[in-house]
Amino acid sequence: MKPIPIQPENATVALADLKEFRLERSNNDVLHLVFDAPGRAMNLFSNAAIAELGMFAQWLSGSDVRGVVVRSGKPSAFCAGADLTELGVAYDMIMAAPADRRSQLAYDHFFRLSWAFRKLETAGKPVAAAIAGLALGGGGELALAAHHRVMTDDPRAAFGLPESLVGLLPGAGGTQRLPRLAGVEAALPVLLEGARLTGQAAVTAGVIDELVPAGQEVAAAERWVLGNPGASQPWDRAGWRPADADRVAAIIDKKRADVLADTLGHYPAPLAILDCVGTGLPQPFDEAIRAEMQIFARLIQRREPRNMIRTMFLGRLDHDRLRKAGGVGSQVEHAVAEISAELDVGRGENAVLAAALARAGFRRDSLQRPAFDGVVSDQAFWFEAEPATDAKRALRRHLAGVHEAAGRWRSKLSEEERRAADYLLVKEFGFPAYLGGVFAADLL
Repeated sequence: MKPIPIQPENATVALADLKEFRLERSNNDVLHLVFDAPGRAMNLFSNAAIAELGMFAQWLSGSDVRGVVVRSGKPSAFCAGADLTELGVAYDMIMAAPADRRSQLAYDHFFRLSWAFRKLETAGKPVAAAIAGLALGGGGELALAAHHRVMTDDPRAAFGLPESLVGLLPGAGGTQRLPRLAGVEAALPVLLEGARLTGQAAVTAGVIDELVPAGQEVAAAERWVLGNPGASQPWDRAGWRPADADRVAAIIDKKRADVLADTLGHYPAPLAILDCVGTGLPQPFDEAIRAEMQIFARLIQRREPRNMIRTMFLGRLDHDRLRKAGGVGSQVEHAVAEISAELDVGRGENAVLAAALARAGFRRDSLQRPAFDGVVSDQAFWFEAEPATDAKRALRRHLAGVHEAAGRWRSKLSEEERRAADYLLVKEFGFPAYLGGVFAADLL
């Protein structure tokens, strides 16, 4: 199969200039949309890739192809998700705008991918995804926007929507398509906990339609396209209704109570995901994805996602790179040990401070985990909310000392080492991920 130039019917759609994707047309007029981002080991949804997918989807409805197989040109993954570096740039752009314009600016910027997926699945052509390797985040959402999903029977091939692990939600239809396909209760561990589905488990959940030996996924996807010329999504068929439509409110209410008990209200992403599912599932699909994006546009403005991306994604990558290069280094280890010691408060040493640390989400053996008290602050950090109590004042004073200890190390560590240190403090020493760590800017 060779790349074939495509002359679009709509002259404004320059498919000949695609760079993130390439088009290959088979002898039986099935078009292969090959995601093969240049200069990357894995495909990511960059701004360029989103724009190209939108152009392709817009062109597809008027084309003469029999259908589309979406596949990767990379050996390791279908698509690993969003380009989080570009997402950080978008965050800065949004937050630099006047406050009353930020939500609309975020909506307009991020809805482009959701729009592209919707155009793809409603173009009137059968679309099958051939998945070998990881289909995570935006890659998982791309797979969900196909009418049929084929995955290799290989433990390295996995579907997941891990956005909650970095303080976000899958905002390109993930909170809407997954519950409609898998059911709400099966979807929630994937949406809230970042659970990955592989092999037969993915088929049982209703996410994957065919499981095939490695190397056979493209042929299987093409066969399905040729045999299903009138394919459409279930939610676009007359009379179709989600199986859990009548139960969704009760399921969400129970899960919300569980999430609050676990997170003490500090993590907005899982609550936002539950809002998306509960609000969107009873609605027609086009309204549901717009409701999802309205919630995403508010969530992206908060500090928790920025902090968690910095520490739980970038910091983890920095930590793993340092470890592979010979170890995180004694400087980082000493900094983490000193800061961790500064955080410690014994049970009997200062009961008020210990309770305040526990309520703020610090998880350490010396702290007794409290029950959720029903308070969810609109502030990024609960201890900024008024009224100021003795516990909050004690916590501020204590964290000032922790911040001072970190300050003694700041000039000695590179930015990479500081992020790695924060990652270790979160993963091994119970520092709350929503704060990002002591070297993040917003500790106090």
